[in-house]
Amino acid sequence: MNFLYILDLVGTAAFAASGAWAGIRREMDLLGVLVLGLVTATGGGTLRDVLLGDSPPFCLKDETYLYISLAVALAVFFQHRRLEFLQHPLLYFDAIGLGTFVVIGTGKALSFDLGFIGAVMMGVMTATAGGVVRDILSGQVPLILRKEVYASACLAGGALMTLMHYTSVPPNLGAAIAAITVITVRLLAIRHNWALPRATP
Repeated sequence: MNFLYILDLVGTAAFAASGAWAGIRREMDLLGVLVLGLVTATGGGTLRDVLLGDSPPFCLKDETYLYISLAVALAVFFQHRRLEFLQHPLLYFDAIGLGTFVVIGTGKALSFDLGFIGAVMMGVMTATAGGVVRDILSGQVPLILRKEVYASACLAGGALMTLMHYTSVPPNLGAAIAAITVITVRLLAIRHNWALPRATP
């Protein structure tokens, strides 16, 4: 079991928890909370695999992702009052998941010989599409369309990894640099309330 796979599972758990919390805040029943936890954790990678023609999707090849997603969503549903102290730390686990998912998505796209834009898009999609579905199902404006630095951090990491792919930088080192870039930018954005500029009316 390699380190990237462990981080991937940590990110899956964090995304599942964020989906479950969204369901609880919207007063959904158990099924709704489980659905939101599952699609948040696995939706991005599943969409990526469908677009790449890689069948069955990753979470059906390795059902560990499904078990973790459902177990975390169940834990949040039944223990959410006791787990409220985790809501803030989840932002940091989410950042780790974001960086890991970008690297995995971008790397997989490059293994399918996609070009620069395609590889970056797959990386961003892997990291953010599940959250978009979560927000839509829970009746919110998707996080990536708000002012927070979120998808832009993924774009930076995906672009950096793709550029390094065409250099002599070892693949594992390139993946690590890209993931750290995404995580660092996202954590700094959380800490300092960074936001992209908006058009003034």
